[in-house]
Order: sequence, then C-alpha cells, then structure tokens
Amino acid sequence: MNSQTKTSKRILALDILRGITIAGMIMVNNPGTWGSIYAPLRHAQWNGLTPTDLVFPFFMFIMGISTYISLKKYNFEPSYSAIMKILKRTIVIFLIGMALGWFSRFCYYWAGSHEGLSFGAQLWESVWTFDRIRILGVMQRLALCYGVTAIVALTMKHKHIPCLIATLLAGYAILLLCGNGFAYNETNILSIVDRAILTPAHMYKDNGIDPEGILSTIPSIAHVLLGFCVGRMMLDSNKANESREALLNSHLTKLFLVGTILTFAGLLLSYGCPINKKIWSPTFVLTTCGLASSFLALLIWIIDVKGYKKWSKFFEAFGINPLFMYVLGGVLGILFGCISFPWADGSISIHGFLYRILLMPVFGEIGGSLAYALLFVIINWCIGYQLYKRKIYIKI
Repeated sequence: MNSQTKTSKRILALDILRGITIAGMIMVNNPGTWGSIYAPLRHAQWNGLTPTDLVFPFFMFIMGISTYISLKKYNFEPSYSAIMKILKRTIVIFLIGMALGWFSRFCYYWAGSHEGLSFGAQLWESVWTFDRIRILGVMQRLALCYGVTAIVALTMKHKHIPCLIATLLAGYAILLLCGNGFAYNETNILSIVDRAILTPAHMYKDNGIDPEGILSTIPSIAHVLLGFCVGRMMLDSNKANESREALLNSHLTKLFLVGTILTFAGLLLSYGCPINKKIWSPTFVLTTCGLASSFLALLIWIIDVKGYKKWSKFFEAFGINPLFMYVLGGVLGILFGCISFPWADGSISIHGFLYRILLMPVFGEIGGSLAYALLFVIINWCIGYQLYKRKIYIKI
C-alpha cells in the first residue's frame, strides 16, 4: 500500500477525541477556584459518574487503540527493539509523572514563607521533598497500563486477550466485594494495601483512598486492553482495496455496537457493583469504554464521513502531542500558581490576577472560575498550535 493510500485511510476522529480528552483534563484540573465549580465539572464524590469523570478513561481507551496501531508495524511479534522501546517509554512516562509531582512541591514550598531560613536552607528544603512525594498519579498510571498492554499484545495471542480482560475485571470485582472495596475510608482493601506498600506519606490524601493506587491499576490495565481489542476489531480487517467509505461505515457499525453493549452492561451491573472512578470499578471500565466507543463513532461520522472538520482544528493541536500537552498544562498550572508580582499592598500570583482581578468581577465567582479554566486551555492551545502548524511531534 502506498503512502497516499495510507494517509487517506487515517481516521482524523481518533486524533480529535484524543485532543478533546486532553483539553478536558487540562480544563477540569485548572479552575479559577476549587470552591466554585459547576456541577458537571466536578468529579463524583464517590459512587456515580459526571462528565468530568469521563475525560481520563476516554484517553486511556484511545491509548489502547493507539497501542494497537503503533505495534502493528512490529507484526505483534516480540523483538529486542520492540520490548526495549516499550520499557523505555514506560519508564520515561512514569518518571515524568513523578517529576511533575516533585516540581509542584518544589515551587509551592519555594513560594511560601520561610522566615529565618537562609537561602541555602530554603533551597534544600524545597528540593528535598522525596520523603513525601506522591509515587503514583495520572502519568504513572498511563505508563503502567501502556507498558503492560504493549507487552501483553506482543506475547499473547490476541484472541485470548478478551478472556484476560474478563478475568482481570471479575477478579477485581470479587476483591472489592470481599475486601470492603466500596467503603470510602481506610477500611477499604485498596487503602490498606496502598498504606502498607506506598505508606501514607507517598499517597494522595482522600479518606485514605488513592485514586491511582496499586490495586486499582488492575482494572485500569483491563481498560486499556479493552481499547486495544476495539482497535483490533476496527482495523484488523482493513483491506488495501476497500474504499474509504466502506471502511468508515464498517468502523461506525462496530463502534456503535460495542459502545451499546458495554454501556448497558456497565449500567446494569452497577446495581451490584457501583460505578466508581476513585476505585476504578469494573462497571466504571465497562461504562466509560462503552461511552468512549460510541463517542468515537459519532466523531467519525461527523468528521470523517460528513467532512465537518473546521471546528476540530482546535482539538487537533492537543491530539497530535497529547502527553506533551498534558505535561505542559501541569507545568503552567504550577507556575501560574507560584509566580507572584507586587500588587496593591502585597503580591499576587498570575493565577490570582487572572481570576480575582480580571475574570471574577466580570463573570462572578463560579462563572469566573469556568472562564479562567477556559482561558487556561486557550493559553496551552496557543503553544500547542505552534507545534501543530510547524508539524512538530514530540514523542514521549
């Protein structure tokens, strides 16, 4: 197949959905104030599902599809170069996640008040935070799930992967039911394991529950594997002589079918196993993967079939460099909160100036909080668009 044919069969909707999820993650992570947020932009307190709870699992679902596409060039055969590339990428993404956590602690401690400390002592206290740095997190989860999925894809027959997914989800459901896994406190088996292995100093503080903890990584791996299987189902039967229209219609049918089955399965099973993002319950996996599949089908119909592409340019800038854009959003969020300049009788951070001085007086407290989040996304997009315009792809 020549390069022109390959290009013509590229599904733009994959990049757009990836971009929408990254833009969504940046937006919900950077409100004007955490005290005033519109309900759809909040995570569910415990059981339940909000639009905000969809962005991260949608990205993981797409990561599974992308893993299938990237490994296809190796014919899914384990080789030294393929294994080393997977391990290297896994380690790099994991370390970037830890570095983001360290950078946040460094900046916020440095920007704080340290009366009586010398410059050297303040620098040391800011730098040495490894005794309380969080070990796991969003990037770390992406790294682990990608690494395991990629290794499984190279070493296991693909027809057996659905059985592995079912085993992981069923086993995790039993673990939750037998280990008080739906309790929002430290008696939860997930909390017990995380506190024993990670220790509280290296965990996210939320009633003893780390939303990216050790045991909840099990269903997260199943989540990405499910995306991988959907990618295989969509793309494995592609033939060089098939028309683009036939391919897209085939994708739409398969995605809508899978999306409907998974969504209804997750909703029906939620009566016995609640949908819960913080513990990444099996029903959360099924429901969010189902919704992601249906949404991807909708985007394929809008963008690739009907050709309505102009609106999608904004999200394409996020979608072509997704991990870089997420890291950029994290770094800028930290800097905006820490860098201050003189204002009135004191000082104010960039974040404080934009929200409290410029936006809140115009839009109000809650409206200004959303306006700040949208402005922050646009600032990130301005950088991402320059990379997109110059066709610069930053691989992590």
